[in-house]
Amino acid sequence: MRLVVGLGNPGNEFVGTRHNVGWEILDSLAVRLHWIGQGRDFNRVARKKFDGLALDGSSPAGNKALLLKPTTFMNASGQAVQAAMAFYQLSPADVMIVLDDMALPCGKIRIRGGGSSGGHNGLKDIERALATDQYPRLRLGIDSPPPPMAGHDYVLGRFTAAQRPVIDEASRRAAEAIVAWIDQGLETAMNGFNKERLKDQKGD
Repeated sequence: MRLVVGLGNPGNEFVGTRHNVGWEILDSLAVRLHWIGQGRDFNRVARKKFDGLALDGSSPAGNKALLLKPTTFMNASGQAVQAAMAFYQLSPADVMIVLDDMALPCGKIRIRGGGSSGGHNGLKDIERALATDQYPRLRLGIDSPPPPMAGHDYVLGRFTAAQRPVIDEASRRAAEAIVAWIDQGLETAMNGFNKERLKDQKGD
């Protein structure tokens, strides 16, 4: 069993915000795996389980996976991760955490097998809950906030018209990367998807 956890905040007011890009990637992933149809709502189909919304099924290669959106707020994400891991008796290497990253350019994907939280409240709580920072994570760049905007305000804001198409395409690429991790392992996913960010419509 592989566990894929998309980080975000529950509530309609957070839909489409930068901090909820982990949830958006899980939406793309469920479509990519053919667990839901294009345009169907992950949240309506998912079961309420492990302090979150969960969908499970098999990958193209027949490997079992669980997609989980914690419905605790971001700074309590570890609760859902810990509950799902305990139920399936998973090790940290079996878990992929999917999240936003202000330190990366918009649309850039970075997959790592472990490391610091980088100040991200979701990762901080997961590290606390698991007592380790050695678990795979996929970060999707959302750009840094324009000065003098505070980081907190920036991540809770919505993508600009220029960022939105870049994020939509990057979410689809991130879904492909996670499928590669599920079926072929961390090194294959890292080698295939840790590339320069996608070009935006202006070609910058």
